[in-house]
Formats: sequence, C-alpha cells, structure tokens
Amino acid sequence: MYYPEEIIEEVRQRNDIVEVISSYVRLQKRGANHMGLCPFHNEKSPSFSVSAAKQMYYCFGCGKGGNVFTFLMEYENETFGEAVKALADRAGIHLPEQEYDAEAKKRAGLRSRLLEVNKEAATYYFYQLRSEKGRAAMEYLKGRALSNETIREFGLGFSSQNSKELYRYLKSKGYEDELLRQSGLMTFDEARGVYDKFWNRVMFPIFDTNSRVIGFGGRVMGDGSPKYLNSPETAVFDKSRNLYGLHRARLSREKYMLVCEGYMDVISLHQAGFTNAVASLGTAFTGLQANLLKRYTGEVVLTYDSDAAGIKAALRAIPMMKEAGITTKVLNMKPYKDPDEFIKALGAEAFRERIREAQNSFYFEISVLEQDYDMQDPESKTKFFQAVARRLLVFADDLERNTYIEAVASRYFIPAEQLRSLVNRLGAGYVNVLPEQAGYTGWEERRERASKKKQTAEEGLKQSQRLLLTWLIERPELFDKLKGVVDENDILEPLYHQAAALLFQEYRETGAVNPARLLSQFESKEEQTEVAALFHTLPTEEELDEKAQEKAFNETIRRIKKMSLEEAAKKASEQGNMERFGKIIQEQARWQKLYISWE
Repeated sequence: MYYPEEIIEEVRQRNDIVEVISSYVRLQKRGANHMGLCPFHNEKSPSFSVSAAKQMYYCFGCGKGGNVFTFLMEYENETFGEAVKALADRAGIHLPEQEYDAEAKKRAGLRSRLLEVNKEAATYYFYQLRSEKGRAAMEYLKGRALSNETIREFGLGFSSQNSKELYRYLKSKGYEDELLRQSGLMTFDEARGVYDKFWNRVMFPIFDTNSRVIGFGGRVMGDGSPKYLNSPETAVFDKSRNLYGLHRARLSREKYMLVCEGYMDVISLHQAGFTNAVASLGTAFTGLQANLLKRYTGEVVLTYDSDAAGIKAALRAIPMMKEAGITTKVLNMKPYKDPDEFIKALGAEAFRERIREAQNSFYFEISVLEQDYDMQDPESKTKFFQAVARRLLVFADDLERNTYIEAVASRYFIPAEQLRSLVNRLGAGYVNVLPEQAGYTGWEERRERASKKKQTAEEGLKQSQRLLLTWLIERPELFDKLKGVVDENDILEPLYHQAAALLFQEYRETGAVNPARLLSQFESKEEQTEVAALFHTLPTEEELDEKAQEKAFNETIRRIKKMSLEEAAKKASEQGNMERFGKIIQEQARWQKLYISWE
C-alpha cells in the first residue's frame, strides 16, 4: 500500500520515537541514547537502544532495529500501512485514501483472512457447546459455577469428538487448505489426514486488545493429554506478546491489574466482579507481557497459585515487572490454591480484602528467601542478611535503595546503618554502576560472540560496508572527504547498495542525512530491520579512541575499494577489455596507499 512520501515523512516527524517506544518499553537515558529491555526477545540486561538524534532503535542482542514505523510493525504485528495509520491517528494527521500494491494486498489479505477463519471457528465452537454434542462440556463449565452470561461474554465453546467436523465446515465456507494450515486450527497428517487440532476440548477463544480472535486454548474433556493446548504461533498470534482477558481488563476502571496463571482463574474473577484480571497464555510470564501491561497500568497484583510452582512463577515474574516499571504486590491465597477456589469458598469481598493486604513484592521475595535459613541460628541468620543485602543491590536509585534498607532493618529489628554498611561492602562499588553495566552487557556479549566467530571473506566485506554506512551516519562530514574515492557504486551487497544510494543521494541534495526517513523507503519490516543494522554496526575494541577509529576507517575504505576494483577487473577480463583491466590494476596499487585524515 502506498501513501505519498511527504505524508509518510510528516507522520514520522510528528511521532518522536522515544515518546512512542516509551509507551511500550521502560527507557532510561544512557549518554546520547535511551536504553531498555528489548521488547522483541527476553533479556535480563538492557541492550535495546533508542536514538532521539537518529529517530531509530536497535537491539544489540537480537538485531531488531528500525524507525517508528518498523517498531509498530514488529510490536503490534501490523503492516506498514497499518502502522502509518496508527501513528497518523496518534498525531492527528488526516490520511488520504490508501493505494494498494499486489504484495501489500497479499500480506494484508493473509492477516485479515486468518482473523476471519478464527472468527468462523470461534462461532462454530460456540454453537457446538450448545448442541447435544456439547452437553458434557456445558456440564463441566456449569460445574465450575460459570453463568450463561459469563460463558457468552468469553465466547466459550466446544470442539466435537468428531475430529473432522470443523475441517468439513470450514471447507464448506470456501477456506483453502493452505490458509487452514497457517491458521494453526488443523493438523495435517499423512496417516490420519486433516483433523481439528483441538478435538474433544472445551474451547477458550483468545482475543487481542481489539477483541479480534487471534488464537485458541483448549481444555481436554476426560483424561487426554495434554490437559491444556494452545494455538501455535501464526501471522496473527504470538503468545509471548498477548495476555488472556486483556481485551476486557483494559476497560476496567481499577488502577491495577490482577495477573493469574490460568484461563479459568481469569473468567472466575471477572464473573466475581474483578474485571481487571488477565493471565499468560499457557506459558511462563514473559518480559514482553510485562511491557504490554505497562501500557495499561503501573501496578500489578500477582494472584498465582499458592503451591510451590505458583511461588516460583511469582519470583520469576517480579523482576520482569520491575524492569518494565510496574509496582508489584503478591496476594496471599492460602489456605486455598487459586483465585477460583478462594472465591468459591470465601466470596468476592474476602478476596478484595486479600488484595488490600497484598504483600510488597520485595517483602515477598525475602519472606520466601527466609524459609531457607534457620533464624534461630546466628550463623544462618547472618547468611540470610547477606543474601538480603545482595538482593538490595538491585535498587539502582539511592533513595529507593535506602528506603528499602530502612524498611528491612525495621522488619527484622537490626540497625539500618549495619545493613547499609553490609550492602555497600557486598556491592564493592557495584551498586552505583549497575545501570551502566547492565546497559552495555548486551553490547559486550555481542562483541565477544563476534570475535569468536570465524568470518568468511564475504562476511568480512559485508561488515566493512556496514561499518562505512554507520560512520557516514555518525559523522556526515566524511561524505566530503570520500568524494572521488568511494561512493554507492563501491557498495556491492544489493540491499546495502540500495541503502547507500539513498544515503549518498540525500547528502548530495541536502547536505545532511536522515536515516529514519531513509528507512521509510523500505516497506518490508525485514528489510527495514536489516537496513537499520547497517547504521548501528559497532567499531572494534578501540571505538572510543579517535586515532584508532581513523585508522580503522581507512582500513575499511581500502578493503571496500579493493573488492570493488577486483569486481570491476573481473568484469573487464570477462568482456575482454584488457585496456580497462590494466588501468584497474594500476588503480588498485594507488588505493592501497590512500589515507584520509579526519582532521
């Protein structure tokens, strides 16, 4: 799909990338850039960089990168046109009517058709539950004390024991096998043929925040395995970036969210009046889901099961919530296992009281930690306080850390100064540099991996081309120094050449470069990501040394020019143009002595 270039650029300029990404990811200023945990892969140390100057982002851990359009395309799983429209709406810009090209129609068509077939399947499951075939499933739901209204509101359904029925139904609606394969609804097996992946299960449609069915969860009837089954990832469903019940919970007036373990917990809580409950989708809670929650709330109450697995899950989720900037509390469910069981036994008001009494997440962590120590034994008790002191090191802010030190000291009846001294000794200076260390961990790991990787000559040339483009973005004055030496025609890798051509052309026309605008010339998010990486290639060990960078720059230029001339010589030889071949050989000797000063 196409919008006029000037409209796309206006939309991009009116949506500051730091502001947009900050609504999804917790960012902290680190020098010229902002750093945070990458929303596209799970990580403990921030390697996700957002540049206000370049209006670009890049993750040194997973390699994702781009401009504000790319970010929405990746995070919200949108097409380029959908991202442009969303950002135009955000900035109050009226867009002209869209024009579609064939490829854009194909991509948009796949997403819309998957959503369409999911809706059709959800409707089919919904009516199956109310048929004679669904009687046992309906009795199961009624046995869980769910009302007809709740069953309807969550679109619950049933997948028949006849594993071929849904397939025949969807085929009668005109859906082709390839679409059904990509929907994740069907299993294609050489021996058994095509059958419903969820046969003989109570069905839980999974909705996105726009209330569109993007996937399903199914609970088996009887003793089958696995007990719960979820849709595989598709073009419209990514379980690590969605939360069950969020389409309803985001509309709640409560200032906090309840995070549960299972679908039934969410449904039971909503039925009891707690319409702010959500759950992860059959997997452990992820940092990406924490970032998603941050868009709707700054406070979460964990209502995980009270058993060992639930405690472990809570301990795993707490640091993710903290990194996302969410205040977290933990609800005490005992003596009951889960919210559903608790509410059935004691009622909604007792549960609301437990929410009011929910424990600060740090207190919860140290109370669990305390169980590993004998507090009556002086040696064991000392080790406990040392463990607590190490936990206090996670608070980078001095005020926050001191507040917790005083609170823990008061709780365990020890002098605050003694605990503070212990924290400082164990930290050995580490406390004050923790954020900076965390901010560059991804870069250090990436550089170490790169140094161990045996690169081929071809990869070495690609790296040189990436380095040159990064330098040109960082130091546009180098364009003038390269006149008559290197230009876009010396960049041989096809995509790199395309990016270089746009870059050199913009500098010739305007005397400046705008990498974020350049990215908009590439509609595919895969291409945008790859081009963004061209502008974030880290120099080697001595990157902070100006002279060393100048030397590395010249080595890079010579390598690129050498390969460019070798390619030209090869073509001249193949064409039998020996005069041209001889001149190129002479040029190669001259370029090896080239040195460009940065001064």
